[in-house]
Amino acid sequence: MSLNLSMKSKEEETQIIIHHWIRILNIKFGWINGFDKFVANYVMIFASNVFMLDNFCSSFKLLNTFNGHTNWVYSIDCSTFDGDQFICSGSYDRTVCVWNVENNKQIQLSSYHLSAVTCVKFSQYHYHNHHQNVICSSSCDKIIRFLDIKHNRKLQILNGHSSSVYGIKFSSFHCGRYLCSGSLDNTIRLWDVKTSKSLHVFNGHKDT
Repeated sequence: MSLNLSMKSKEEETQIIIHHWIRILNIKFGWINGFDKFVANYVMIFASNVFMLDNFCSSFKLLNTFNGHTNWVYSIDCSTFDGDQFICSGSYDRTVCVWNVENNKQIQLSSYHLSAVTCVKFSQYHYHNHHQNVICSSSCDKIIRFLDIKHNRKLQILNGHSSSVYGIKFSSFHCGRYLCSGSLDNTIRLWDVKTSKSLHVFNGHKDT
């Protein structure tokens, strides 16, 4: 009821404003005689959307807090494996953390990098081709590493950038076989995850 009254008052207020424009500016609507109704309806729709958005936002609530890092968290990713949901994160503290979302347990804390971990991704290639839960991480140590979560085992290393690697992305085709990485050396590299080889180096970025 209060919403209807509010929307009605908004419509009346809009009508007053429109008539004020007509009087002051001597506007003749001509072929847009329904302009006042159009604006009033727009205000009603806007008010309704704001109300729904407010209800939607008010339904947000904090479900969980995952603690484990001792410094800034740079990157997060999530995945489902064998029915379980996982979250991984990379931090300035040089570690990669993995949590089981269902029970809020930290199942992995790896410190294989020598500098800040800038980006983490669950490896689509290892999931689709080997049914392994593997995390790929990039770092300021210029190295891209792969870690088998279940067995806490280091897999391949991609080494080719001459400066910090800040972004990694698996291909959406060929089951994630290809990986792109972006670095402070102003290059983007295309890798074949299967062979661990760098296929191409894209140059073109410049310092700004």
